[in-house]
Amino acid sequence: MPASIIDSQIFGGIFSSDEMRHVWSDENRTQKYLDVERALAIVQGRLGLIPREAADEIVRHCSIDRIDMDRLRQQTERIGYPVLGVVSQLNALCRDKLGEYCHWGATTQDITDTATVLQIREALVIVERELGAISAAMARLARTHRDTPMIGRSNLQQAIPVTFGYKMAGLLSAIERHRERLAQLKERVLVGEFAGAAGTLASLENGAMQTQAGLCAELGLKQPLIAWHTIRDNIAEVGAFLGLVGGTLGKLSMDVKLMMQTEVGEVYEPYHHGRGSSSTMPQKRNPIASCYIHAAISVVRQHAASLMDAMVADHERSTGPWEIEWIVLPEAFCLMAGALRQSRLVVEGLQVDAAAMRRNIDLTQGLVMSEAVMMGLGPHIGREYAHDLVYDLCRQAIDERRPLLDLLAAHAEINRHVDRPALARMLDPVNYLGQSGVMVDRVLASLG
Repeated sequence: MPASIIDSQIFGGIFSSDEMRHVWSDENRTQKYLDVERALAIVQGRLGLIPREAADEIVRHCSIDRIDMDRLRQQTERIGYPVLGVVSQLNALCRDKLGEYCHWGATTQDITDTATVLQIREALVIVERELGAISAAMARLARTHRDTPMIGRSNLQQAIPVTFGYKMAGLLSAIERHRERLAQLKERVLVGEFAGAAGTLASLENGAMQTQAGLCAELGLKQPLIAWHTIRDNIAEVGAFLGLVGGTLGKLSMDVKLMMQTEVGEVYEPYHHGRGSSSTMPQKRNPIASCYIHAAISVVRQHAASLMDAMVADHERSTGPWEIEWIVLPEAFCLMAGALRQSRLVVEGLQVDAAAMRRNIDLTQGLVMSEAVMMGLGPHIGREYAHDLVYDLCRQAIDERRPLLDLLAAHAEINRHVDRPALARMLDPVNYLGQSGVMVDRVLASLG
């Protein structure tokens, strides 16, 4: 009976994905234990550390369908760790006591950590694919709306014009940095663990380092320089990475929610019949995907902090901090899968209302162009004086509900230097987009 929202039959497809759940499932985790034991037997058989016959027999049984999962649950509850239960069952499956050579020289944490790294590798493939799709969709939006003017906002107030392409390119630049971070962290994180009881590999008198190297090579992982049983910066880095990605997805969802407000109406999440509707207000179109993103990434960030706590481990094998990872790492990845999926749906199908964007710029009848007017008047009357003069005229325009252009054109100190057509050009948002287009182009040009 699922109790978590990740495994919920109702919510599971919203807050996670079947693909990511499989990565962190009991079955896949247990198979990863078997994959490590299989690789260990192959390498040690090759090196002559265990009989080749034993290696072949162990390998023959390293399949999840040979493991009694109900019995494994019972063994785990009794022992406290699942690896010993897996080894015990594997040993029993092998003929002529050849299974006694299973797990030769290893310790529980070696198998667990290496299996976790294999799961992380699978999970990061999903994250990488989704980030790539989000990047492509954001690039299309940035390119299409490179020159689409909209109002920029500061402290939730209208500021000066930007372009929608500029807004998307800013988010895109962050997604691209996350993709770069992901490529970099693989070098530090996709590292195996085979070090024995206290990390010294004293359990193998001969061939210890050759076994470690061969095991990692067999699994496609890097060989560690030294044991990392209680040195957990690699796992914490994964959590920090997920937290950073979540922050960017949260920024996307926040802006979409604000831009979907009835009074704003500049963009909308993709429309599907009934999606985001209200049980009592038929007119409602709620930013439902953005709400899911916000909720999921907020929890992921807390899990990132928990993984930092798990770094504070005691001595060479820890008493509790390690188990924090068991709890939060799967959930962080599963929630991130949901956030990525919802974000991809949003950006791939985002509906953009360029007319509403222009209408919102024009709401203040020119007030948002006051900086442009100040800078335009500066060479004639001085920037500071121009600022104070335009400030007073803006207050007057608000009080009298008049277009700023009318007040500017009627002011004697202004019209002696600049005529009404020139003022109108200063007040045209299209003429005050700065380097928005150049910056969009730079981001797009940086894409691989």
